[in-house]
Amino acid sequence: MFNIRTDLAIEAREIYREGSNREVPGVAVDVDHKDEDIKITIVKVLDERGARIIGKPIGSYITMEVPKIRHYDAEFHDRLGKSLAKQLAELINLKKDGTVLVVGLGNWNVTPDSLGPKVVSKLFVTRHLKQYMPQYLEEGINPVCAISPGVLGITGIETAEIIQGVVEKVKPDVVIAIDALSSRKMERVVTTIQIGNTGINPGSGVGNRRMELSERTLGIPVIAIGVPTVVDAATLANDTIDLMIDSLIKQTSNDKDFYNMLKNVNKDEKYALIRQILNPYIGDLMVTPKEIDSLIEDISKVIANAINIAVHPGIELEDINKYIH
Repeated sequence: MFNIRTDLAIEAREIYREGSNREVPGVAVDVDHKDEDIKITIVKVLDERGARIIGKPIGSYITMEVPKIRHYDAEFHDRLGKSLAKQLAELINLKKDGTVLVVGLGNWNVTPDSLGPKVVSKLFVTRHLKQYMPQYLEEGINPVCAISPGVLGITGIETAEIIQGVVEKVKPDVVIAIDALSSRKMERVVTTIQIGNTGINPGSGVGNRRMELSERTLGIPVIAIGVPTVVDAATLANDTIDLMIDSLIKQTSNDKDFYNMLKNVNKDEKYALIRQILNPYIGDLMVTPKEIDSLIEDISKVIANAINIAVHPGIELEDINKYIH
């Protein structure tokens, strides 16, 4: 079976089900349809068998699918932010006056990879205020600090090494890491938010995995928020050809040679051929929407607002504009 590039647990599950027509052993799934505009799917990897099959560590992965986010609607963005904040607050389970470190992963010079730094720029950071002027802060505002450590190519330092140093000095109770991911489907790009409690591998969205950020490496819980911003071109081309073949099969009589030829197309060989054609000229090409600038701007504001609400129970979304401009 060829390796389809995706960082989404929901897609890893779908790929397995497409090949086996059954649910993944060691994985439980729950779908929430309460809001017709926000589909929430919770994938729980329960044991090592499930982790091995879908390639994700044991833990919970909450996926919010929101196609409507591509059409700017301030009221809907606020509703989405509140829904995301609810999911985050339950995962973080932050105690009163617990310190939060938010890490914006990615390269701010590359738009599809700039999600993390964009989110950090919109956060209500308060750790310094709690230390030097606590009398000016309302009840229910926790100490929050944030960092955008850049990428190895800019700093010459592994991102995990920077974060380990900051964690050792600041001693936060939890880390929230935001990063750009990759999807296998174009319709999920910047319309899907994945939240997980198993940490994250910086650079995984572009196939450049670095040292992981997790409770195992940092010693404290790491909550990961990811949004797919790119699709692997070879995977996209492969899925497109599969759809074309399926359509042709439906239109071709069973007794024709053409039908038999289509039915016998080897998917592994087809994918290998696509990569062979693409790689000599353009390498590992990643595809992103032409309006990625505005999409990143919108989704980063939604995520920042959600974090602000989740880590500061003393403020509402309506209050955030008093602090963030």
